[in-house]
Amino acid sequence: MRRGAVALLALAAAGCGADPQPEPPRPEPPHAAVAPSPEPADLPPLPDDLEPKVVEPVAGGGAAVAAPAPARDRTKLRPAKRTRPRAVSSSTGSRALSRATALPNGVALPPLEAPEEVKQIIEAGNAIARTPYKWGGGHGKWLDSGYDCSGSVSFALAAAGLISGPESSGQLMSWGQPGPGKWVTIYTHSGHVFMVVAGIRFDTSGAAETGSRWQPAMRSTAGFVARHPAGL
Repeated sequence: MRRGAVALLALAAAGCGADPQPEPPRPEPPHAAVAPSPEPADLPPLPDDLEPKVVEPVAGGGAAVAAPAPARDRTKLRPAKRTRPRAVSSSTGSRALSRATALPNGVALPPLEAPEEVKQIIEAGNAIARTPYKWGGGHGKWLDSGYDCSGSVSFALAAAGLISGPESSGQLMSWGQPGPGKWVTIYTHSGHVFMVVAGIRFDTSGAAETGSRWQPAMRSTAGFVARHPAGL
C-alpha cells in the first residue's frame, strides 16, 4: 500500500518538474482561392450608325422583342447651303421697264413704266389680236367679227381715248404729230397702216405669220409716213 502511494507521488513530482511540451501547431482553416482580376479587354469601337432600340412587349409572351427605332434623318443635321441670288442684268431690267413683250399665245404685256394710255392701247389690241382680217371691219361698228388694218389701229387708239372714230390709212397720214413717238408710232400710207407700241408691232399682216397682230420683229418702213399721238 505504501509502495503504491510512493509511486504515485513520484509520478506527480516528475510531471510537475519537467518542462511542458509545446503544443503542436493547429492547422489553419482552408481559405477560398481568390482568382486574379482579369485584365480589361480592348473593345472594338462603336459603329457610327449605332441607333437605340425600342423594346416592345409581345402579346402572349413573356419575352420582349426589340423593334428598331425610327431612322434618324441625318440630312437635317447638315448645314443648309447658301445660295446666291441670281443677278438680273441691267439690260433685261431696263427692257422690262420700257419695252412690251409679245407672248407666244398672241397677246402682249405692257412694260412696267408705260403710261396709262399705252397700257390701254395694248389691252385693246389684245382683245382683237387674233380676230380674222376683214376688209372694212371696225369701220361700221367698233365690235366687229373682224378688222382690217386701219380698223385695227383705230380700235386700239379709240380705247385709249386718242381718236374719236375709225379712220382709213389715208386719213391717218395727217393724224396726230409728225415723226416717230417715244411710246407709239403709226406707220401709214394710202394702202396700209400699222403701228409700233412700246417696241413691238401691231400689224394685220403679222396674223398670217403667227396668227396674231402682235409681232416682236419690225418690218420695213420704206414708203410709210410716221405719225404719233401727242405726248406719246
